[in-house]
Amino acid sequence: MMPRLLASLTLLVTLPVAAATSRPVVVELFTSQGCSSCPPADAYLSDLTQNRTDVLPLAFHVTYWNNLGWKDPFSLDLATQRQATYAQRFGDGSYTPEMVVDGATGLVGSDRSSAEIAIKNAKDAGLTAAPVSAVRKGNVITVSVGAGSGNARVVLVGYDPQHVTTVGRGENGGRTLKESNIVRSYQLIGQWSGKSVVFNPQVPIGEKGAVLLEAPDGHIVGAARVTDES
Repeated sequence: MMPRLLASLTLLVTLPVAAATSRPVVVELFTSQGCSSCPPADAYLSDLTQNRTDVLPLAFHVTYWNNLGWKDPFSLDLATQRQATYAQRFGDGSYTPEMVVDGATGLVGSDRSSAEIAIKNAKDAGLTAAPVSAVRKGNVITVSVGAGSGNARVVLVGYDPQHVTTVGRGENGGRTLKESNIVRSYQLIGQWSGKSVVFNPQVPIGEKGAVLLEAPDGHIVGAARVTDES
């Protein structure tokens, strides 16, 4: 009986650790089609999208380049506002391309080596308040957040996997840009305060979806891609 009991206790101890390390690291890129420095960062985000399942890359297209020769068709006020919130926290102002890893670390988006270090550090930290799952059935998504400690905003993000755009004017005039995981919508669907909870939002604007848990300090403490019901 004793070996069996010890094995059970070991399983109980190790399960939360496995759950805490399984969620993807959220990588946000603040970018614009009007910025000539952004294509290398866009290419890096595309590489992460195509080659990494342990990372959830999201491209937020900002609006403050729109009056400089080219209006980015995917720019959103919410992207500009979100970056401004990070700028206030980090004290570095808003610039493109900027990459933010797990809501905790800001860096130049085309600096692959620094980004890889930040992603590794986030994975090693394993900062996860609760498990999250999101399943789409028809026009409704069932978002489940498990029990844990703390509290967080529950956010639903809609994004398109890829777009190819021929830029007519501005700093990238004449270039054809291939961009990945472009955010099309971002909405608060509820609050989580430590107890298991389920939300049933409508499918957001965007071909794909993801759910984020955002702690009061802005750190990402949970994340999941939306999957289709099998």
